[in-house]
Amino acid sequence: MAPLLATAMAMNHAGHPGPNHESFSRHHLSCSPQNSKPRCNLSFRPRAERVSGQNNGSQVLSAAGDVPQRSMFPPDFIFGASTSAYQIEGGWNEDGKGPSSWDYFCHNFPEWILDKSNGDVAADSYHMYPEDVRLLKEIGMDAYRFSISWSRILPNGTLEGGINPDGIKYYKNLINLLLENGIEPFVTLFHWDTPQALMDKYGGFLDKSIVKDYTDFAKVCFDNFGDKVKNWFTFNEPETFCTFSHGTGQCAPGRCSPGIITPTGSTSCANPIGNSLTEPYIVGHNLLRAHAEVVDLYNKHYKIDYKGENGRIGIVFDVMGRVPFEKSAFIDQQAEERSWDINLGWFLEPVVRGDYPFSMRSLVRDRLPFFTNEEREKLVGSYDMLGLNYYTSRFSKHIDITQHNTLRLNTDDAYASQETKGPDGEPIGPPMGNWIYLYPQGLKDLLKIMKEKYGNPPMYITENGMAEVDLGHNLNDQKRIDYLQSHLAALQDSVESGANVKGYFLWSLLDNFEWFCGYTQPYGIVYVDRNDGCKRYMKQSAKWYKSFIAANDK
Repeated sequence: MAPLLATAMAMNHAGHPGPNHESFSRHHLSCSPQNSKPRCNLSFRPRAERVSGQNNGSQVLSAAGDVPQRSMFPPDFIFGASTSAYQIEGGWNEDGKGPSSWDYFCHNFPEWILDKSNGDVAADSYHMYPEDVRLLKEIGMDAYRFSISWSRILPNGTLEGGINPDGIKYYKNLINLLLENGIEPFVTLFHWDTPQALMDKYGGFLDKSIVKDYTDFAKVCFDNFGDKVKNWFTFNEPETFCTFSHGTGQCAPGRCSPGIITPTGSTSCANPIGNSLTEPYIVGHNLLRAHAEVVDLYNKHYKIDYKGENGRIGIVFDVMGRVPFEKSAFIDQQAEERSWDINLGWFLEPVVRGDYPFSMRSLVRDRLPFFTNEEREKLVGSYDMLGLNYYTSRFSKHIDITQHNTLRLNTDDAYASQETKGPDGEPIGPPMGNWIYLYPQGLKDLLKIMKEKYGNPPMYITENGMAEVDLGHNLNDQKRIDYLQSHLAALQDSVESGANVKGYFLWSLLDNFEWFCGYTQPYGIVYVDRNDGCKRYMKQSAKWYKSFIAANDK
């Protein structure tokens, strides 16, 4: 899924973990727990829907403009949906798969998942992937973005530890079935599930050894799937991954500084043995090194296949839009710029220019590692395309810069607080549940920055969506339809204005395991009944998406 927490995730000023928490997407702590469900089976059947006549979302489309039409987009513009391996696959220990960091985290620290659930079964896509492909085909999607479980391919995390043939077989079957149904696979190599064997061996991304092992994993994927897969992303949402895994400790491996005050009010985390002020930056640095090595490998040996066809490779960023708290106040305008630098620039600037943003170097200082000249050369331009995950925006409010000897929140938070309400007390947009406010203008602002500051590279909106909590079996998710329509209208405006966006993937195809929120936040356009064999039922949003794609289809 997606990038994580937003407003409620800001840390106490006395115990900041490092990076700016307001930049994250998709997860929030105000979830309604439910019990973990039994194993799913392979059955799928249509059913009569219980659809309420109430419009849950109200009329919000005016926030973006007119109702978007498929014909408003270029003929080759693609529409799809995204998922990730741990969130949907299940089969956590089947057919030779090794445990991932999330398997270990959920099994050993269930109290840190809101409903004490796990991804052992999830949506059971390991067994039910043919039904997923059938749904993609029925809805009419052009493409499907999914991730590959590293520990399903290399159970011990390393090439020396052996390749799992059943893992290769599973993804080959999925990819072949997608292509047989006219659906283009977009593959993410890493979506937060580090092999636990590498966590035990050297701490995962805390150690530079991860670069070699991740590159070996990528090579196995390119060797086995590269003839069919032409669109690759190295990493999903590195900022969220680094901060939540080694800053707040809310995601696997759950590391943080001892005594840190978390967003839940706790003075600890699952593994309070880390350093929240340094580890997120070390993890991010090694991740960027790994990204550069894998892109270099792909460009040298796999980009052009035996048919002479070019493949593409890139990386996916999570971005929360920023607006000055007082639009006319220069200090808030500067706070907005600093917030963009840390949220977007932390990982984008290195792949564009070879180093972190100047403002970030000034704020984080000697805790931010340096790249060698060779690493910089490999980083610059290490993408053919970029993925952007956008959900909502915040007001950036200046915080006075003070001289201090003790590291605190402001040091890494761009000297800016991230607010949901403006100076008039009004929210940035209509509340859409949990942490998301409807603000499609933020997507337009993001694409304008990408166009004017970063050279307008080929881009995909790789995640965009919202959760409607406690819908249960009510499949009328009108609020989600309103949300998606508003953002597609904003996207269409941006494309018309010259933004080089090539496609749109909503989050998510299926209701799934949403990290530390468990199964309490359904983001899918397809309902998964985990009480009844993980049967799939299209929500109204899926039917709307189907009609949208079909209208004036290319």
